[in-house]
Amino acid sequence: MSDAFTTRILNISTGTEETVTDLTRDCEQFLRENAAGRDGLLNIFVPHATAGVAVIETGAGSDDDLLAALRTLLPADNRWQHRHGAPGHGRDHVLPALVPPHATLPVIGGRLELGTWQSVCLVDTNIDNTNRQVRLSFLG
Repeated sequence: MSDAFTTRILNISTGTEETVTDLTRDCEQFLRENAAGRDGLLNIFVPHATAGVAVIETGAGSDDDLLAALRTLLPADNRWQHRHGAPGHGRDHVLPALVPPHATLPVIGGRLELGTWQSVCLVDTNIDNTNRQVRLSFLG
């Protein structure tokens, strides 16, 4: 495979609580090792039916606000047709329709082009699955 395309899988432990996990440093490290100063695209993909990728501000409460909004929009109760796992688990399968399992971001000069307060985050409301994979792919 050409060095114009490089990919890596991150293994992320999300624990047993709903979480927003900042992946920005992992993305930056991947690009330092593989982009070699080139322009291109970074694709972040979560191969799970119950997790997503968001580009949001973290550390100032926005990550907690996102989880609170998801709890409001997708309550963990028995309204869901999909019923295995923890109570309300069906809502976890709806999450990727609101927080997609992927993001593609610009890379300029080998660096991730994010706004001042933007971070790349894994969003996981599924308390039954404590280990996630995230695929980072650079095309440049």
